[in-house]
Amino acid sequence: MTSTHDMTHEELMDLPVAVPLEVANRALGIGRTNGYHLAQRGAYPVRVLRHGRQYRVTRYDLHRHLGLTAPSGERPTE
Repeated sequence: MTSTHDMTHEELMDLPVAVPLEVANRALGIGRTNGYHLAQRGAYPVRVLRHGRQYRVTRYDLHRHLGLTAPSGERPTE
């Protein structure tokens, strides 16, 4: 895992409420295979939601982990 991410600040702020694991991997700078292994072992850096066979991550958890805040006057959503 790297400390830099592959998404711009604008892309991160425009994410929907929940994103597929592939998008979270990109935001966190984690490779696809490693991201899935971490999620399967329960070692992913943020909370992972499982819906059937799909893994999803909330925008709120990604923003919080990356130290991003919502625009002033706007409450973060989960």
